[in-house]
Amino acid sequence: MTDEDEADQPQPKSAPADRAVQGPLDVAEANPARPYIDLGGVKIMPRDGLGLRLEVEEGTGRVVAVGLDVGESSLQVQPFAAPRSSGLWHEIRGQIEQQILSQGGSTRLVDGGLGPELLAQIPAQPGPDGRPVTRIARFVGVDGPRWFLRGVVSGDAAVDPGLGAVMEELFRSVVVVRGSSPMPPRELIPLHMPEGAQAEGPAPQRAQLDA
Repeated sequence: MTDEDEADQPQPKSAPADRAVQGPLDVAEANPARPYIDLGGVKIMPRDGLGLRLEVEEGTGRVVAVGLDVGESSLQVQPFAAPRSSGLWHEIRGQIEQQILSQGGSTRLVDGGLGPELLAQIPAQPGPDGRPVTRIARFVGVDGPRWFLRGVVSGDAAVDPGLGAVMEELFRSVVVVRGSSPMPPRELIPLHMPEGAQAEGPAPQRAQLDA
């Protein structure tokens, strides 16, 4: 199956009406003169105070996600191949919800600046006093042309509307590079280290980005 194949029950795309202008952008829509950092499947615009984390799969060394840190807040992004004319976010959102519920967490569907999103309370490791601990996360997603971009907002921005808006703008600034090679829907678009960077092992790699 390639990204040209449609699911048995195609879902509509989920994206802001101004996505093609305000992002997240396809590489064909982005300004080529801007100084993006090339990570393969995504390009990130450097800015003051932005930290970059590349999450590397243990054993394979494969980069599986990009983490963007601003203060005490984080945004994890992952680009996936998608069908040309239908979306993935409605289906994937349901799968995320079921997974969180199976872990004993809770979710709430809200209408955010990027469209429908999940606000989740996820069980975490108990604190020193043994009491149950939960962390709050926002799951967002946007369907683009032949790709789907998923984001997870955690930290202060998951609960503070002002900081949340900052992370939404950061998510919109991401450029997705789908490429022309056939890929099945839901397959992670390959990511890689920035040119000149060296991997140091399976732990997430970190670099500070400056505007």
